[in-house]
Amino acid sequence: MPKPYDLPSLGDLACFEAAARNLSFKLAAAELNVTPAAVSHRIKALELDLGQSLFTRQYRGVELTEAGALLFVSLQRGFETISDGVSRIRYLNDQTGVTIAATTAMSGLWLTPRLAAFWRAHPGIAISQMVQDTGVPVGPAAGSPDLSIHYGRPEREADETRQLFHDRILALGTPQFAETHGITGIPDLLRAPLIHTISGTHAWTDWREWFETLGWPPPQGPGFALNNYLISLQAAEDHVGAVLGWEGLLGSHLQSGRLVQLVPETMISPCPFYLRIHAHASANARLFADWLVAPDTEG
Repeated sequence: MPKPYDLPSLGDLACFEAAARNLSFKLAAAELNVTPAAVSHRIKALELDLGQSLFTRQYRGVELTEAGALLFVSLQRGFETISDGVSRIRYLNDQTGVTIAATTAMSGLWLTPRLAAFWRAHPGIAISQMVQDTGVPVGPAAGSPDLSIHYGRPEREADETRQLFHDRILALGTPQFAETHGITGIPDLLRAPLIHTISGTHAWTDWREWFETLGWPPPQGPGFALNNYLISLQAAEDHVGAVLGWEGLLGSHLQSGRLVQLVPETMISPCPFYLRIHAHASANARLFADWLVAPDTEG
């Protein structure tokens, strides 16, 4: 019986896609939970089927050939279409629950404090959160979220977006820290210990950009690099250094006096925090989105 599609083994194609995306048989093997030898065997079988070399084997890794690059692009498009269809089917079975993705900082500082108020208003809608600090979602939901919160450029999104807030970035620290380092103005801050939040996935505005925007040179004092914004805030509360803070995120810290504004100068955030409404979002997800962006949802 003839095959309806002119395709090699789907297992071989999936193995090739992982190897091409990682440009490594070893990483593909780890992702697929097989041995590198098994990956190599499947790639050889696929190359034999197609009559083309798909990779150029090198001492330090592999590179795609022209045929390999063509196949990889085609597979990516196909897998993205399949993934979108699967996500839509999964969400057909659950029209009541809503899944929202956010970083640990955004979840802990802004989103979670608002959920109690939403549940009081809408007790029949369950909200599940996914943490996306590294770009890899973890949490109670295994698929794609209905909604996600980002700090960046909403105009670059293909999906519908809603702005949550676009505020000022302040230099923050404890009163004890300010007193210890004699901080009364920006020149003092340039020499003081600063906490830097480093993330390859989430483009937090950094100290260099903050000082430069205000017309000052880069900082000269000691720096402490951390890769989690909540840990950066905790370090600042422990008097380790000054930290940059977004007013929309840190209202409770400022109101309680745990952190104070060290200098009067502020920087307008170059990017807003915004809500992305994914294409498969249910009616309840859209209701939650409308509620989040309403001006009276302060919990």
